[in-house]
Parts: sequence; structure tokens; C-alpha cells
Amino acid sequence: LKLEMPTVNLDGEVAVLATVPEVVQSLKSCAVTWQKLISRVLEEQLKKVPQGNGPLAEIYLWREKNATLSALTEQIQLPEVQKVLEILQEAESKFPGDLQIVLSDLKKHHMQAQDSAKFLSTLERHLKNLSTGTGVDVISSTIPSLLNALRLVWIMSQHYNEEEHMVPFLERVSWEIAARARKVVDLQTLFKQDIAAAKKKITEAKKTLEQWKKCYFTTCIQVEESGSKRYWKFDVKRLFEKTDYMVLICQDLYDIFQITEELQNIFIPELITVSENPKGVEELQREVNIVISPLEDLTFDPFSMESARDWAFVMEEFREDVVVKIVKEIFVQKLKDPPVCKHHPAVAGAIAWCRSLSQRITHTITRFQEEEELLASQRGMQVKQIYLQVAEKMKEYEDQKYHEWRERTEYVLPLLLKDTLLTVSSATEEPVTTKKSVCFTLNFSPEIQEIIIEAKYMEQLGLPVPEMARYVALQEDKYLRYTSKLKVMLERYHKLMEMMSEAETKLLDHYIQELLRILKAGHKRLTWKSVGIGEFIVQCTQTIGKLELLVHQIHNISDDLNSRLLSIESTNLFKFPRSKNGDKHPGAKEFFDYVKCEQAKEVEQLVRKYSAIPQLLIEVERRVAYTNSGKSPKLASYYAYWENRIYQVLIQLIVKNLQAFNATILANVSQFQIEAVLSVPEITLQPNATEIEKMTVQSIQDCVGVTKRFVRWMRGTCIECPPQHVKADEVVIFSFYSDVSQSPLIIEQAVLITQNVQKLLASLNKCLNQWKRYDPLWKSDQGAVLDRLAAEKPACVIFDEHLQFYMKAAQEVTQQPLIKDEQFIRLQLAPLASAVQEYAKSWVMSLGKLLNELAREELFSLQDEIQVG
Repeated sequence: LKLEMPTVNLDGEVAVLATVPEVVQSLKSCAVTWQKLISRVLEEQLKKVPQGNGPLAEIYLWREKNATLSALTEQIQLPEVQKVLEILQEAESKFPGDLQIVLSDLKKHHMQAQDSAKFLSTLERHLKNLSTGTGVDVISSTIPSLLNALRLVWIMSQHYNEEEHMVPFLERVSWEIAARARKVVDLQTLFKQDIAAAKKKITEAKKTLEQWKKCYFTTCIQVEESGSKRYWKFDVKRLFEKTDYMVLICQDLYDIFQITEELQNIFIPELITVSENPKGVEELQREVNIVISPLEDLTFDPFSMESARDWAFVMEEFREDVVVKIVKEIFVQKLKDPPVCKHHPAVAGAIAWCRSLSQRITHTITRFQEEEELLASQRGMQVKQIYLQVAEKMKEYEDQKYHEWRERTEYVLPLLLKDTLLTVSSATEEPVTTKKSVCFTLNFSPEIQEIIIEAKYMEQLGLPVPEMARYVALQEDKYLRYTSKLKVMLERYHKLMEMMSEAETKLLDHYIQELLRILKAGHKRLTWKSVGIGEFIVQCTQTIGKLELLVHQIHNISDDLNSRLLSIESTNLFKFPRSKNGDKHPGAKEFFDYVKCEQAKEVEQLVRKYSAIPQLLIEVERRVAYTNSGKSPKLASYYAYWENRIYQVLIQLIVKNLQAFNATILANVSQFQIEAVLSVPEITLQPNATEIEKMTVQSIQDCVGVTKRFVRWMRGTCIECPPQHVKADEVVIFSFYSDVSQSPLIIEQAVLITQNVQKLLASLNKCLNQWKRYDPLWKSDQGAVLDRLAAEKPACVIFDEHLQFYMKAAQEVTQQPLIKDEQFIRLQLAPLASAVQEYAKSWVMSLGKLLNELAREELFSLQDEIQVG
């Protein structure tokens, strides 16, 4: 489509060219050609219709129109074309007027095509997804997104904001969704797939169709709420009549596959094996296959509304041949174990199940009666005969179930109501006061509740209920209230018994016996027919509450006692002095004296904590026995329990501290220092190993001796034993020391500490052996050695060797490490090194003096020789 341009020269001014007749005549001819071309194009474009039933065809049409009209419009906008129009306008030609009308039409239709193509293009992605996407995407995303985009087109477009344009487009969308559903539910392949896959596809198609309608009405509301005055008041029948019909067909197809699946579940190989009439089951299975097979080869389209009557006839035949037989087979096979609905009791549920099956076939037969040609046929008569036989069997089954239940209920219910409220589940019914106390169980038979539920459902089924069962059913709320309160009461009772330790059980024996006496009425005297059940529950609950309060009070005091004992057990009895002046350590005696002094301070704190314990036990006595003497017989075992706890805590106190002391000994952190000294003729430790061992042993004894300050209580009390005067000058105090000191754990730990210290001291003594090479410095007789040298008068080189040896020894000593840390002891070697150095220097001085004397003698002797000569 190309506009033919004029052949005359258009160079020059418009006003001048408009006065040249040859130019004007040539342009008029050209304008006529343009007018005809544009008119023809517009006429052709207006006649075009979408090539297809779907919405994409309409989008492609507008896109094509826009492309064609845009090409013409772009040529009209060319400068030379505009100049032609200006010249003709200047020349007042009649042709430009007609041409302007055509150009105006071109502009109008071009804008319309451009607007439609632009806005409809926003729908293209959604429409393509609609035909190619998966079912989940289409249902959850594509359809809502498509309608939301359509809503925006309705609001913003200049063409599709009118019902006459929007409704046809929506019809095309509806057609596309219907086509998608047909594509998913392809009847040519549907019956050849497995049932699960077929049901899935049918469900997908049905949900897609339903989602289309649901989202449409949601969009209608959104359009109204948007403030636009142009609502979607479209013809719903035009949009949804076909898709709604397809939803019904999808449901029919789903029912067919569902029934087929039920049949497959019924006709499992195991059923044929155990059935009393396996040939009958196989025959019925063959008949069902025969009935289903025609559905696979339909001669019409079930989704077409024109075939509605044909499809209805097919469904009636299917139900006629299958439903009655299915019900019969289900009844026969499930007779002994009927499927009962949730919350339904066994007997009433079985009767309700039987009635529901009966209603299904009755409903089917009733529908057949409406179609006379169906029921009048030979097959229809056979179905009717099957129906009558099955209905009779069902009635017999219902009557049998009901009479068996009535007889059972009238016999067993009076016996169940004579049961006591509680049973005792311990080995003996006699109350015992141990950790494993008497355990009570609610004795309300589940069968009573079953009878109540059965009675209520029997009445709903219109069946007469025995008088006693009706009475019990009317009392259901009361029984539920009683059983609920009894359960809560028993839970509190058992929880309370579990809360108490054996010592507390013995302590509260009187209270427990009273509670058991009250509970005894529940498992000895009271039955579910008794009138005093409510009073019994109240009395039990009150007694348990009082005992709970007392137990909580005792537990609070016990927590305080345990806190004090934990504080005693965690006390540190070995506190060590810190190093003074940076790296300077205390001496051994100073170290052990410091430990003993600090230990004495801690002991005073421990004794104060221990002395406060009896007052807490007297508080327990006050609450339990209503006395505050500290020697109540009712608390004798309780006093003994806590005294034993104190003993165990003291054992732990000593063991933990000795373990900590042993760990300190083995750790590579020095705590005090000793010195290596020369005590001629031996090199020794100061203090020596024996003294250090004695200090260690004494420290252990002091630690264990702490328990001497913990005075024992008099038997059966929490009162400290007074000092006992054995002799006139001897007083004996009964403390925990005599028992604690004999503990194998403590003895073992004490021996281990002693052994470790001995090993350490042996190691320190061993490290002194390297100094024994200097023994000649002090073990040799210096006077004798010097006298021998003086007599021998050796050469100077001999003196030089001796001097070099002692000077080297003095120098070596200064280069030796003067501190050795071994586990928790620091060994100071400086005193030893100083002594060795002094001895070496003494030898050097003495040898020098001797050498000087010998040299002087020789000098004087030489002088005398010179004078004589």
C-alpha cells in the first residue's frame, strides 16, 4: 500500500505553486488516486473478522489492522504529501474537502486499531498460558490474572469500554476455557488411562471451569468498587451457559470413574478367594465391565448441550445397571464389618449404613420409574427384582442388629451401674505408705458410654430404646461431669503422691491415711447408682487440696534446707595465698599456715549455716505436728532423714575439697617455695621432705577435722547433743567427725594426696643430683691438699690446671637456672648456688696464696745463691 506521488516539480512556495494551473491539475489527479486507495483499504479492514473462535484471533486481527493503517498514516505524514494538501487547500480545490473526510476516517480507525491492539496485547501472555499451562497454574494464577487485566482494559481502553465490544470478547475467553477443558478431558484417551489419572484430569477441567465463573463475579465486584460508573452488567447466560453445562458433565464423568474405582476395590482377588460364591462375584464383575464399556465409544459429544438428552439417557442406563448391583455387593461383602461413619456407634452406625444403602437403590428405582421405557424393559424388570431381594435382606439385617443390641443392653447395663466408682490397681488393697503408694483408677466402663451413644442414635433412627438405657442417656451430662471431675481428682492425687519423697511420705503418714480412708469409699461402697457421688468428689478434692498445701509448704522449707546444704557442700576449704611482690612465693610453712587460717574462717560460716537447720525442721514440725519442740515423735524419721543428708553433704564437702587440693598439687602452677641448701656434706631441701609431708598430712587432717564442729543430734530429735563428761577432766562431743573420717572415699583421697606429694618431693630431690659433681669442693680436705702441693712444689702449670678447674666451677654455677617449678612447689636454687660458688672461690684464694708463698721461697733462695757466688 503505497501512495502514488505527483510527477510535477513541487519546489517553491505553496502560495506560488497554488497559482500554477498545470501544478494544481496534476495534484488534483493525485488526490483522487489517494482518496480511492484509502477508501478501499478502510472498506477492506472494516470487513475483516477474527479467524477463529478464541480471543487470540481477535488480538491478531487488531494487530494486523493496526499495522496496515499505521503504514498509510505514516505516508500521509510525509512532508511531500502534506505539501500537496497545503497547495490544494490554497488553490481552494473541492477535492481536498472530500480527501479530508477520508483522512479523518483513516485517523479515527487507526486510533481505534492502535488502542485495541495495545490494550489487548496485555492479555496475550495470559491467554497463551490458558491454552498451554498446567492445571494448577491455570486455576491459581492465569484466570485471576487474565480477568484482572480485562478489568483494566475495560477501565482504560477507548474501544473495549463498551458492552457491545467487551461481551463478545468475553465469550471468546469462555470458548477458550471450554476448549481447554475439552482438551484436558479427551474422551478418546480418558477411558484408556488409569482411574487416578483420569479423575485428576476431570478434576482439573472442572476446577478450571468453576474458577472462570468465580473470578468473573469477583471482577464484577472489583469494577463496582473501583468507582467506575460503567459496571459489568453483562448477559451471564451468554458467558457461562456452556461452561456450566460442562461442569455438570465433568461431575458425571468423575462419578463414573469413582464408581468404577469402588468396583475395583470390591472385586479384589482376595474377595474372590474368601467369598462364599466366587463365581457369582466374577459374573458380577464381568457384568460391570460390560456396562462401563459403552461409555468408551460414544457416538456424540457429551459436552455439547445439543446432546444433553443423549447423555442423560447414558447416565440413567449406567446407574440402572451398576448402582443397584454395587449396593448389593457392598451390602453382602461388608455385612460382617460395615463401614461406620465417624462419631457413629457400632450398632446404630451399621443400621444407618444399611439404611443409606437402601435409600441409594430406592432413589435409583424411583428415578427409573419416571422413565417408563427403562423400567418396562426386560433388564429393567431384572433390576427391580434384584432391588426387592436386596431390600428384604437389608430389613432382616437391620432387625437382627437392633434386637441383639436391645437384649445385650437390658442385660449388661444394670450390672455396669453396680460397679464401684474406683478400682485399686496396686498389688494389695491395703494402703501402704511408700513411694509407690496406692494407685486408684476410674472404674467407669466405656460400654456405658457406648450404650448412651447407641441409645441416642437409635432414637434418631426411630427405634424404641429400653427404659433404663433412655434414663442413663438422659443422665449423660451428669455422668460426664462426674467422670471428668473424678479424673481430675485422681490426677491430682497421683501427682501429689509422686511429689512426695519417701521421707515426706513417712512424715505425712497420718494425713495420707486419712485421705486413703476417704478414697476407700469410692472403691468399696459407692457405685454409679449412688446418690452421694458429688459429695464424695467434693470431700476428696478438699482433702487433697489441704494435703497439697501442706506438701508445698514442706517443699518450700526443703528447698531452703537444700540451698543451705548445697552452700555447705560447695564451700572452699583450701584457699591459697597470692604471690607477693610479683613472682615471690610464700614459704611452705607460711603457705600451710595461711590455708589453716582461712579454713578456720570458713568453718565459722559453715557452723552458722548448720546451726540454722534445726529451726527450719521445727517449722516443719509446727505445720505437721502443731508443736515446736524439735523432738516430736511424729518427725523422728524426718529428723533422721535430714541428719543422714547432712552426713552425705559433709562427706561430699571433704571429698570435693581433697580432690581440689590434689588437683592443685598436680597442676603446673607453683603455690609456695622451698630452698635447696648445702648442709655439708649433703645437699638438702629446706624445709626437708619429711617436714613438707608432715605439713601436707596436717592440712588433710585439718580439712577432715572441720566436721568436728558439726555436732550430732540426739536420737529422734533435731537438738544437738550436749557435751558428755566421761571423766573429771575429759569432755566428749558427739560430732560427725568419727563417721566422716572413716569414709573410704576420704581415706582413699588422703592416701592419694600423700602419695602425689611424696612423688613430687622425690622428683625434686632427684633434680639435686646434678649438683653432686661439685662434691669435691667441700668433701676434699683443703688443708691436706695444700700441704701435699707445698711439699711437692709442682710446676706452675699444675697450679694453673687446679685454678682453672675451680674458676670454671664458680662460673658454671652462675649459669645454672636458679628456679625450678615442679607442680605446685617452686624450688629456689640460689642459696645452693651461692654456697657452691663460695667454696670454689675459697679454693682459688687458697691455691693463689700457696703459689705466692712458694714463689717467694724460690725467689729468696735464688737471691741467697747469687750473694754466695
